Amino acid sequence: MELLRFTTAGSVDDGKSTLIGRLLYDSKSIFEDQYEAIKASSEKRGEEYVNLALLTDGLRAEREQGITIDVAYRYFATPKRKFIIADTPGHIQYTRNMVTGASTANLAIVLIDARKGVIEQTMRHAFIASLLKIPHIVVCVNKMDLVEYQEKVFEKIRKDFEAFASKLDTVDIRFIPISALNGDNVVARSKHMDWYQGPTLLYLLENIHISSDNNHIDARFPVQYVIRPMSNDYHDYRGFAGRVAGGIFRKGDKVMVMPSGFTTRIKSIDTMEGPIEEAFPPMSVTITLEDEIDISRGDMIVRENNRPEVSQDIDLMVCWFNSRPLQLNGKYHVKHTTKDARCLIKDIKYKMDVNTMHRIPDDKSVGMNDIAKITIRTTVPLFFDKYSRNRITGSLIFVDEATNETMGAGMIV
Repeated sequence: MELLRFTTAGSVDDGKSTLIGRLLYDSKSIFEDQYEAIKASSEKRGEEYVNLALLTDGLRAEREQGITIDVAYRYFATPKRKFIIADTPGHIQYTRNMVTGASTANLAIVLIDARKGVIEQTMRHAFIASLLKIPHIVVCVNKMDLVEYQEKVFEKIRKDFEAFASKLDTVDIRFIPISALNGDNVVARSKHMDWYQGPTLLYLLENIHISSDNNHIDARFPVQYVIRPMSNDYHDYRGFAGRVAGGIFRKGDKVMVMPSGFTTRIKSIDTMEGPIEEAFPPMSVTITLEDEIDISRGDMIVRENNRPEVSQDIDLMVCWFNSRPLQLNGKYHVKHTTKDARCLIKDIKYKMDVNTMHRIPDDKSVGMNDIAKITIRTTVPLFFDKYSRNRITGSLIFVDEATNETMGAGMIV
């Protein structure tokens, strides 16, 4: 069954957690005892309705303030698809949490309060979704019940957002008027908005086309582990395990191993269920080769006539996660696909104002939650593609060498 990962983003109190709670409840994806627990909790808090946001807001501070602080992951399935939801926070000081939650998403739901319209937070979240190359954005205009379900309010917000979105890279943007509290256009169609003829949110999530979101052109297989069973049944078996990061690998294909440059052919593609004829993203498989080639973790199997870029000097956009700022000429450990290396921060080109999308070339201070364009030099060459072409081979993380803390995430440009 196909898996759709999606994230929610929006300003504080726009109803992200309520929307997810409504989606889970109306699609029959929560147990009766869970519902009774949040019903009792809502009554205890003196609320007039069952607060479905309590399904995702698990931290005590989140429940006390009625906000999302950390990324909350929820899983549910319908007969058509499986889903992983990342409920990300809306505050500006939690930009890093949104980047973490949205980095693997196929789709982003951007919530807008129908009373407030497109605000600075909306533009910031849409920009981050575009920066992370999320292929699909669904703009949910929430709280339509508080503006008497007026079509003109929805249309004005749509025009305002489209005017701003013309500056973004995202091509597929959809709009749905909803009321998460009452369930209008979430799972069931709204009786109050007969002027809206589009799909409900759940129908869109179940049917939106995502199979072309992965790169099926550039064959990339970062090797994670070399499998040598050393048993009587598999005495000479040598397999290279990993997750397909791009392209399609077939039995008998001619491939090249980087960095050595040796070429060979694929002997077999094995899985836990047995051998298969072809592998594609995001499958985890073991590849065996016809020739004995020295391959270890961090190497990459590619096509001879379609190779990734190879360089030690790399330009990238970075989102900084740590309270200790990014240091110019500082040294960090980097993890890229399955390869580990060390790097030096050569240059900080500019910092982004995530609210206005303006570049600030004079400001070289990159602190927690800041986004900037930088240049690094690595100790060994990396095999990469641009992030816009492949989100797996185009991303890396920075790690503090002393504390092993994750310091930031980079998107290669």
